[in-house]
Amino acid sequence: MSWIDDVRWDAQGLVPAIAQEWASGDVLMLAWMNREALQATVDSGQAVYYSRSRGRLWPKGEASGHVQRVHEIRLDCDQDVLLLKVTQLGHEPGIACHTGRHSCFYSVYENGVWRVLDPVLKDPSTIYT
Repeated sequence: MSWIDDVRWDAQGLVPAIAQEWASGDVLMLAWMNREALQATVDSGQAVYYSRSRGRLWPKGEASGHVQRVHEIRLDCDQDVLLLKVTQLGHEPGIACHTGRHSCFYSVYENGVWRVLDPVLKDPSTIYT
């Protein structure tokens, strides 16, 4: 049995993967990985996810240039969630979200509404051409 078999894959062969910024500890995004994506991430040192909407591997930054250099991969206690500690590249400060923000977690719940906290760092229409 190999290290990749230690991961508890769901019925679709996927596992959630959280990307956390190495330097700041900011949670950047949540995506999905299959075995092939995890192996490609380990082999390349850059985050490769599985896009459920596209039905294929998705190297982070393939369209935007906002790649993630992976420093460390952790497996949670139940072996069903991965944590990738990354450096977000391609724009300073790093943009992980397709909305042009640093993090996908840019809204906070307050008194019955979601309030946007983080600014758009780059217009998404200029990122995805």
